[in-house]
Amino acid sequence: MSEALDKIRGIDHLPLFPLPLVLLPNEFLPLHIFEPRYRQMLEDVESGKRLFGVNFFDSEASFDLKPEIGSVGCVAEIREVQTMPDGRSNILTTGLVRYRIVDYVDMGTPYLCAEVGFFEDDPEEDAILKPVSDEVFALFKRVAKAAFKMSGNRGQFPDIPDAAPEQLSFLVTAAFNLENDLKYQILGMTSTSERLDRLKGILVQAVDQMEASADIFKVAQTNGHSKKKIDL
Repeated sequence: MSEALDKIRGIDHLPLFPLPLVLLPNEFLPLHIFEPRYRQMLEDVESGKRLFGVNFFDSEASFDLKPEIGSVGCVAEIREVQTMPDGRSNILTTGLVRYRIVDYVDMGTPYLCAEVGFFEDDPEEDAILKPVSDEVFALFKRVAKAAFKMSGNRGQFPDIPDAAPEQLSFLVTAAFNLENDLKYQILGMTSTSERLDRLKGILVQAVDQMEASADIFKVAQTNGHSKKKIDL
């Protein structure tokens, strides 16, 4: 059993916080809690394991009043809470583990509660995962270096961990400003290799353009006085 699954052992239902965003495992999510029902939710979960569910839900694009049965979400673990004098709170959470909504349950609370089923990726052979994981990691480092160059090399180049394939797939997904629909599709995949293949396609499209933009930016910084001859 993974550390994430160990943290939710014995839990069969969760308070839900539907939001117009997708939370991934290991992704940080700061939230401002101001509605009375979610203030109550925060008070309730703080006395327990400090966990609640985040479901992608766009009320403007749906006729339903809540996420559909079977939809995928991610458990948010509260890391820090800053409560203000008027009762509002700023909290920092991190994504823990994914779940599917099995059914809604009436717990007598002003916020939604649901019976959920937790899941992680299906096991796959290292021989399948390692080649695509290595490719994605190499492409991701190229993108990160190009972005660093475009920033004017300000600060320090971040240390990018060579994570396990499943963790790497979520790290890369979180690093890109993907559309919610695409991010939601990636969240629901249970094959690490399929997720990495999808990300590989996105990175391949992005990396050449970003590196070219970074080179142009570097030349522009020299006010056009580059020692490198550019043939047109």
